Amino acid sequence: MGRHSLPDAYGAGAADPRPRARRRTVAIATVLVFTVAAGTAVAVRGGLLSFGSSCRDNAVPLKIAASPDMAPALRAVAEHARAHNITSDGHCIAVTVTARESYKVADALRSGNKSDVQAWVPDSALWVTRVSGESNATRVTAAGSVASSPVGVAMVPSAAKSLGWPEKTYTWTELAGAALRDDRLRLGAADPVRSAAGLLALTQLNTAAATIKGGDTQVAAMAKTLSQRTSDSDSQVLDTLPRDSSGTEQGNPQRNQALILSEQSAFAYNSSAGGTRLDLFYPKDGSPRLDYPFTLVDESRLSTDTSRAALRFMTLLGESDGQRILERYGFRTDDEKVSPALVTKAGGRAPQPFARAALDPTPAKAVDEALGTWTITVQTARITTVVDASASMAQPVPGTGQSRMDVTRASLLQALATFTSQDEIGLWKFSTRLDGDRDYRVLVPTERLGDRKGNGTQRDRLSAAFSSLSPVPNGATGLYDTTLAAYKAATSSYVKGKFNALVLLTDGVNQDPGSISRSALVTQLQKLTDPQRPVPLIAIAVGPDADKAEVQEIAKATGGSGQQVNDPTQIHSVILRAIVAAGSQNQG
Repeated sequence: MGRHSLPDAYGAGAADPRPRARRRTVAIATVLVFTVAAGTAVAVRGGLLSFGSSCRDNAVPLKIAASPDMAPALRAVAEHARAHNITSDGHCIAVTVTARESYKVADALRSGNKSDVQAWVPDSALWVTRVSGESNATRVTAAGSVASSPVGVAMVPSAAKSLGWPEKTYTWTELAGAALRDDRLRLGAADPVRSAAGLLALTQLNTAAATIKGGDTQVAAMAKTLSQRTSDSDSQVLDTLPRDSSGTEQGNPQRNQALILSEQSAFAYNSSAGGTRLDLFYPKDGSPRLDYPFTLVDESRLSTDTSRAALRFMTLLGESDGQRILERYGFRTDDEKVSPALVTKAGGRAPQPFARAALDPTPAKAVDEALGTWTITVQTARITTVVDASASMAQPVPGTGQSRMDVTRASLLQALATFTSQDEIGLWKFSTRLDGDRDYRVLVPTERLGDRKGNGTQRDRLSAAFSSLSPVPNGATGLYDTTLAAYKAATSSYVKGKFNALVLLTDGVNQDPGSISRSALVTQLQKLTDPQRPVPLIAIAVGPDADKAEVQEIAKATGGSGQQVNDPTQIHSVILRAIVAAGSQNQG
């Protein structure tokens, strides 16, 4: 799978992606100044929040990595600071801004290597949360948002006109559906794995479709179609537009007539397109927004001068001069007062709902599920699911009126709906001595969901098998022997070009005294693992009785991951998140 590294979790602890007015940004920065400085009196006397007519000492160097869309604006603000001798504690600030893709910076920081920058302005707090979720990552501290830009669907004029722009408004699912129905309206996007705009739009589509009957199928179809027209970055996706208005370019199947874009990207394109322009649809069910958090990198290693200089530069971005520069580059600085001139240049026009309030921050679970759906859609999956059917699975889940097995069944059926007919899925169950001396039984062999046998498909057989899973009375947990047997089967039936994985769910520890030992199991799994034919084991410990350390050790031996959920209703999203993580670690 995994052409790219992915995010694990999003939303928790991130900067609010809905920028407030200038006062909020300045307040956050001021609080952080007092945190990094030794004393508040020093901060006030040192002139942190003042302008200086000259620089008393050498300038404080400050290196900032910024998303490519934001970098030119930050350079312009840095030039303004130099031209006007703006100081921090009497020192001028020598700001160097490097344009770097946000996902690349996030990947580097996740590795824990020392960074060459002191501050980072990605296009979305999603990336900051991605880094913060790694225990070994370089520490990052988001100080507040400096700008925003809503995400919409931009189209060449002929395509926009065919959909009734600007008078007619659409929801996200309606816009995606229009692209699916009409071969002439080809919709492109930056890869959601590498693009916050693409990921936020995909998540919004997922969320909206969840309220529609058959929405899961619609999203899978949309994702499959969109995956064939993705580019590696937001800047590259713009290169897929027709070069001119000629019939040859407009009819070129390699060209897209519609793109998922931020308002700022459309603004920049229209500002430099030399006569051609894009029209921008703002979905009426709301636009997620890029929020550009100003982030300190490895704050503990920064000197007081550097920390204060970084935060002084951030406050400048929130002041009138900084805001005017940001707006000149197509960014919103106050969601309460949207500039009509900015919207017009980006291709928007009333009655498109461009002034609609920003959507609430995207929940981490929703992003996980969107990424999981994308991952298993972009590359066909081959996954065998192994489910604990020991007697303990009959225990109730507090507050639900259901057993662990009831909730597990529902989660598995929910996950099954996200796979396409090309994916290969199978099901085993295990307890102790289910099939003679074997602790496991193969209920449905791993085959294509679209394959037909008799009156039904593989998907039908799996749905029935999932629905009929039930705990074995007095059954214990034959975890080790089952894991080894299932992993041997998965590796021996490896299919090149697919995402191969083994998903194992258990609510307990190994209870078969005659089985292989844990250390012997780990050794055997390591011997079976082949980096050229990766089959990660995704082991999920369900409930308080399961041993998280045990499943982590077992899964790690295969390059997979061990997860724990105390609430079985989380199984679906955990499976998808683990698939994303496994895909990123087994790049091929």
